[in-house]
Amino acid sequence: MKPTVNPDTCIASGNCSRTAPRVFANLEENGGFVSIIDENPPESEWPAVRAAEEQCPSATIHIEKDDGLPATTPA
Repeated sequence: MKPTVNPDTCIASGNCSRTAPRVFANLEENGGFVSIIDENPPESEWPAVRAAEEQCPSATIHIEKDDGLPATTPA
């Protein structure tokens, strides 16, 4: 699993860093916009990363499988 972000759509809500703080950060020096701090999170973090993707109000977070394909199927 590989989380990716679209910096053009981030609104700095902070949901991701509260939900998956070992994977995402909203750094002040980056204007509060999301940064990925673990590009290859361990399997134990996958549920939190998926929750962060679901809770992102601007659909900035996306999850890819290791082969580059989306890990989730759009509704």
